[in-house]
Amino acid sequence: MLNVIKKQNLSRSLINGLRNVAIREVHTPRRALMYVPSDDKRKLRKSRELEADCIALDLEDGVANNKKDAARQIARAFFDAGSNNPVEGHKESHRRAEWAVRVNSVCSNLCEEDLKTILGGEIKPETILLPKYNETEQLRQFADWVNKALADAEHKINLIFYAESCKAVMRLPELCEYAVQLSQVPGAKFIPVSIVFGSDDFCASAGLTRTEEGKEILYARQRIVTVAKAFDLQAIDMVYTDYTNLEGLKAQAKEGAKFGYTGKQVIHPCQLEIVQKAFVPSSEKVEWASELLKAWDEHEKDGVGAFTFKNKMIDAPTMKQAQNILEIMRSVQ
Repeated sequence: MLNVIKKQNLSRSLINGLRNVAIREVHTPRRALMYVPSDDKRKLRKSRELEADCIALDLEDGVANNKKDAARQIARAFFDAGSNNPVEGHKESHRRAEWAVRVNSVCSNLCEEDLKTILGGEIKPETILLPKYNETEQLRQFADWVNKALADAEHKINLIFYAESCKAVMRLPELCEYAVQLSQVPGAKFIPVSIVFGSDDFCASAGLTRTEEGKEILYARQRIVTVAKAFDLQAIDMVYTDYTNLEGLKAQAKEGAKFGYTGKQVIHPCQLEIVQKAFVPSSEKVEWASELLKAWDEHEKDGVGAFTFKNKMIDAPTMKQAQNILEIMRSVQ
């Protein structure tokens, strides 16, 4: 089965068969977005051993106001020392974690200094997380700071931004479109790749009472993933704050995967394995997708468009679903 998966770059005839269905490049996997307080040296050292797709050094909510500057300096020293490199001999070292930094919001008056420090060294994070993105002007200011900090750099950084207020959720299409357009301006040094649902801040913004069932945030949760996919961005689901309730975490993570989220925020190492498994298709789904792609290729050679596969009518949108499944599997191998 894995040989079939690895083979799927996909055949030219299959690509032609997909006709007008857009084919995305495989995204960097971010099934688990793990936060580590940047002012905690012990946790930073331990983070090197974590089996997480994305590890974010946190300068924002995880750091007290009187430790912000210390957190910046510690984060900078962490990268300068090459501590973001995989641990030699660690079983996950063949698939290196993505290292990111969550800076403070533009309106905090801390963001510019965060970016100067974090992007000022020779070794830089691959990704910056920008919280509380509510206005296009905030991203324009952020872009100016990033472009200035990386003026002499050849590469661009990934940008993950947060929707965590009523305003952000309602204006999300506009905010996404502006982010994409701004990233395409000549000289731009960032690429938007994902949206994070900041559920706790959203509940505070809306005056909601959080429940385990989560009906009160259903609209926002589904709107965010829908808008993200419209702009070909990943969608990272909310934090499950009760890290001792692993069954509750598992249920919520699986629900998020069904909604279309590509990953979930994680606040404790014990959550990692459950979350990352939740965002990997089952072996049955992978087998279905692999067989379906082969069948599509064979029918396309014969000039057949829609066809029947396992008693169901198959067309291009169904093929896209199958391709998405195999893309996920390729990205996490």
